Amino acid sequence: MGPHKRYVHLIVLLYTVRVLASVTHYSIPEELKEGTVVANLANDLSLDVTSLMRRKVRVDIIANKKYLDVNKETGELYILEKIDREHICTTKWTSSCYLKLEVTLENPLRIFNIELEILDMNDNAPQFRRDAIHLDLSESTSAGERFSLSNAVDPDVGSNSVKTYHLSESAHFNIEVHTGRDGSKFADLILKKTLDREQQAVHNLILTAVDGGAPPRSGTASIIVHVLDNNDNAPLFDKSIYSVKIMENAPIGSLVIDLNATDLDEGSNSDLTYSYSLYTPEKTQETFHLNPSTGEITVKGMLNYEAFRIYDMEVIAADKGVNSLSGQCTIKIQVEDMNDNHPEISIKSFRSPVSENIAVDTVIAVVSVSDKDSGDNGLVDLHIPPDTPFRLRESSDDYYQLVVSEPLDREKVPEYDITFTVTDRGSPPLSDNDTVTLQLLDVNDNVPHFPRSFYSIRVPENNAPGALLTSLSAFDPDLHENQYLVYFIVEKEIANTSMSMLFSINPENGNLYALKTFDYEMEKDFLFHVEARDSGSPPLSSNASVRVAVADQNDNAPVIVSPWRAHGSAVEEKIPRSTDKGSLVAKVIALDVDSVHNSRITYQFLQVSDASLFSLDQYNGEIRTTRMFSYKDWRHQRLVVVAKDNGEPALSATVTIKLSTVETAAKAYSDGGGAPPEYDIFSDLNLYLLIGLGSVSFLLLITISVTVVLKCQKVEPGNMAPPCRNSVISERNSTVADSTLVSNDAYWYSLFLAETRKGKLVVRQPAPKGSRYFVSSIPRSAAGSATSDSAPSTLQVCVNFLKNWLSFFKVQMYFSLQLYHK
Repeated sequence: MGPHKRYVHLIVLLYTVRVLASVTHYSIPEELKEGTVVANLANDLSLDVTSLMRRKVRVDIIANKKYLDVNKETGELYILEKIDREHICTTKWTSSCYLKLEVTLENPLRIFNIELEILDMNDNAPQFRRDAIHLDLSESTSAGERFSLSNAVDPDVGSNSVKTYHLSESAHFNIEVHTGRDGSKFADLILKKTLDREQQAVHNLILTAVDGGAPPRSGTASIIVHVLDNNDNAPLFDKSIYSVKIMENAPIGSLVIDLNATDLDEGSNSDLTYSYSLYTPEKTQETFHLNPSTGEITVKGMLNYEAFRIYDMEVIAADKGVNSLSGQCTIKIQVEDMNDNHPEISIKSFRSPVSENIAVDTVIAVVSVSDKDSGDNGLVDLHIPPDTPFRLRESSDDYYQLVVSEPLDREKVPEYDITFTVTDRGSPPLSDNDTVTLQLLDVNDNVPHFPRSFYSIRVPENNAPGALLTSLSAFDPDLHENQYLVYFIVEKEIANTSMSMLFSINPENGNLYALKTFDYEMEKDFLFHVEARDSGSPPLSSNASVRVAVADQNDNAPVIVSPWRAHGSAVEEKIPRSTDKGSLVAKVIALDVDSVHNSRITYQFLQVSDASLFSLDQYNGEIRTTRMFSYKDWRHQRLVVVAKDNGEPALSATVTIKLSTVETAAKAYSDGGGAPPEYDIFSDLNLYLLIGLGSVSFLLLITISVTVVLKCQKVEPGNMAPPCRNSVISERNSTVADSTLVSNDAYWYSLFLAETRKGKLVVRQPAPKGSRYFVSSIPRSAAGSATSDSAPSTLQVCVNFLKNWLSFFKVQMYFSLQLYHK
């Protein structure tokens, strides 16, 4: 059997029938999962398992769906589809439920009858036919009366069907459970305490049906009991005596009082009718009208304080119940004298429009007031709203002047609606009002205002001429010509260049344009002022500061300045073949005149003859040996280094370095087998190198000197000589420019002096560790200012130039000697 044997209860009853085959009985609970094994037919029916497939065994369910099937390989009867007992056996008159099956085999043909009993599971909860049960009970219903309730239905049978009922807690109701002849359970609702609709009109109860399963299931229904009314409450007024005051000359239909009587009953028992009692005088009934439905008392005739001052009446409120009940009250109406004449206002004089800069205490209007009443009803007071820049000044009896109390500003309030209100001192007071509109004329008293006092604008370099940079708009709250603004740039010269040559502004809308293409390497920012001026008389103006910052673009490729070589040529270097691992072979230095971000340079090998022999620092460009040379390494090595900036897209430059390895003198002598002789400093090769280098340097010095002298003679006496581009190699912390050069490092480092576009001589190769010399830079502007301050003569300039070249020649000789000794 399968894994669900514990759910299957097998009852095999084999009956011997002389004519037909025996019937096999099985018993299983409903709702078994699909695939659950019920029994092994091969074992129970004494069949050969191996022949089931050949004999085409099959299971047929008589007059029902195919809920089960047989496994032809194992002979097991298993669940093909979940079985719902309540769906198969819909009648509840018997608790038994069977499925009849036929098991058929061929060759030879045999038919077995099987009865499968489906045992009930408590898989259904009791359910009422209606979710809510409504009952209407009169509040006069006697205690102990019973009311039938609809019973709950449970599709399960036996102990799994409805067993009992429970009612939610109630002070007025309980239930009694009965058992029918068919075993079904039902309940009666019993009233155990009389009802009072005025205390509680609706009772909400919960009826719960519980079955006998394990665990038990339950279902609920709501019982809503509506309590019907009896006329057991008389109408009541809010007060037994009402006192009302009403003014004389009250118009016909005016409300005097709205009587409100209440009846706790409902329906017709609470519908009320109002009427005068027999004790109410006819004069009162003729003067006042009583609405019989609403209880409103209104004025029906003219009221005159001098003729009749007090009216008394009695009003009865009766309900419409079968046995009508009633209540009554007394009303006393007192007529009061009234102030029935309104005061009057008259505008005698009024000025409008007026200028907004009108002086304080200036008279704007003259007003008179009057009232036809006498006594306190004839005394009047005049006032204006307190939140206006005006005040009233009494000039004579019943005459007032309206004067300016605060400075006026048209930009804040362009016009004022001034309301004069006159009120008498009657009870209640009467009043009247009149409104005048005061308009203000504009004065040019507001300076144009920029939203910001400082504008910062970024423009990329290489911009197109005429490009719109931004719009500078100012606001002037004045009117007409006082608010018409004109924009212009405040002239300012920077390096003999006017701002109007660089920028242009639209005088009407303040649009700012660039007139030229900017170069970040030449100009980084501009600072100037834009003025906005109105067209008033006199005109007013204000300005805003504008800073235009030129944003750098990666438009300059790196330039390799060390090692130096002619354009398009390769650099040739010689190194000893006995060079140790980690020795510095060369240092590549590249310059980029772009900004810091775009000028950040990294170095990489583009080509290298032997990648295992050399390494390149990507940040400082130093090329070092990664191991010592061996006899297998080529004597000539070719390195191609690319210097790439950090721009987007990146720009680059390359340099080719050809390295030749030479044998050291010691190595040559050791190979000869003898001790090295005394080193000849003036060997033929060294001597030729020294003579050639000295001759070339001397000829170059003579040529430059002659050229400088000739140019210096052409300079006019009144003109200032242009500053020379000097490079100075000075000893660190030394004050003498021509000091003797002393080096503590035996290794030669290449130095390169390059003139940038800003006019500075800069050194990008740092001095080696331990070196006592460095290369300083002289800004062109500093040189120019020094020239203008000291105003040196032409001769002095030439002398200084020659001194510098002599210093440079010394440096060349020093490096030549260092190279020679190496």
